[in-house]
Amino acid sequence: MFQPAITGSGVFTPDQVITNDELVESFNAYADKMNAQNADAIAAGDMDPVPHSSSEFIFKASGIEQRHVLDKSGVLDPDVMHPLLRQRGDDEPGVMTEMAVDACTKALTQAGLEGSDIDLVICAASNMERAYPAVAIEIQQDLGAQGFAFDMNVACSSATFGIQAAADMVRSGSVRRAIVVNPEICSGHLEWRDRDCHFIFGDVATATVIERSEDAKGDYFEIISTRCATKFSNNIRNNLGFLRRSRPDGVDDRRDMQFMQNGRKVFKEVVPMVSAHMLSHLEAEGVSDVRRLWLHQANKSMNDFIGKKVMGRTPETGEQPNILQDYANTSSAGSIIAFSKFSDDLQPGEYGMICSFGAGYSVGSVLVRRH
Repeated sequence: MFQPAITGSGVFTPDQVITNDELVESFNAYADKMNAQNADAIAAGDMDPVPHSSSEFIFKASGIEQRHVLDKSGVLDPDVMHPLLRQRGDDEPGVMTEMAVDACTKALTQAGLEGSDIDLVICAASNMERAYPAVAIEIQQDLGAQGFAFDMNVACSSATFGIQAAADMVRSGSVRRAIVVNPEICSGHLEWRDRDCHFIFGDVATATVIERSEDAKGDYFEIISTRCATKFSNNIRNNLGFLRRSRPDGVDDRRDMQFMQNGRKVFKEVVPMVSAHMLSHLEAEGVSDVRRLWLHQANKSMNDFIGKKVMGRTPETGEQPNILQDYANTSSAGSIIAFSKFSDDLQPGEYGMICSFGAGYSVGSVLVRRH
């Protein structure tokens, strides 16, 4: 048995940024257009008007101030309201692969490795660019990695579930070095025309190198243990799938073909589930003093509740870093962004926990110790 360790991490951040003010201006123009087109139905009471959004509403509901996206032109066009990404030929690298390779290259550089040193690539994300061939295999090719690769989807928990799978294989000796990469194009599955959720997501890619601690070339985090759990719920859902054309209404622009959630129920049910999961994980490992929590970046209020419950007090500045004010919710990548940006200052022997949670419901936690 070998001791798995995180020896490098990397983040790809798109250049384009949408501020709350920009998003609200676009959404309100869309709302005005829809209300004008349906004025008679609204006046007859057959249809509710589309309400306006506001920057104050967005920040109060989420803590988000801006988001990075691959394309803002389509999102901000009231006649489009989704990203416009070029159709690529089959002989070109996919957009997810381009994002992933950027993040992987940064993580490999931090670990002092080359792509050829990797013998396992896991592409763990909430949505894949295509059904097959696996995006992970394309990433493997472009990195020059060895061994094998596969895709994994556990929605917002994909990164931590991927780390568990990689760490288990490193621990058992079936692979020596792995990279878990999370290219998240959340702008593609967000319904930008829905006031209740149009502000939630952004795009990003993260990567984490996991290898035997004995092979580490610099500072690293020992992966002490991992824990994953799932419980079925319909409160976060996207019904887009390959069977849609087999159904009479399957090709319509249906609302349930994009991200949907019952936010109040999610908050009420997920917060206690995640808090209990993390506390149980720490107790099982005999860890009572955790220096830092790198939580899934979905909603500031959720993280504040979870952090207070796990630590038994209000976390001090830096103990539970948030990045969603700058990145918004980036699905599985959020906790890894936080880890990548806020982990260098931990001292040898100090513990931290990476935790993600989301649709499923799913929750995954990774307990690490700075070496």
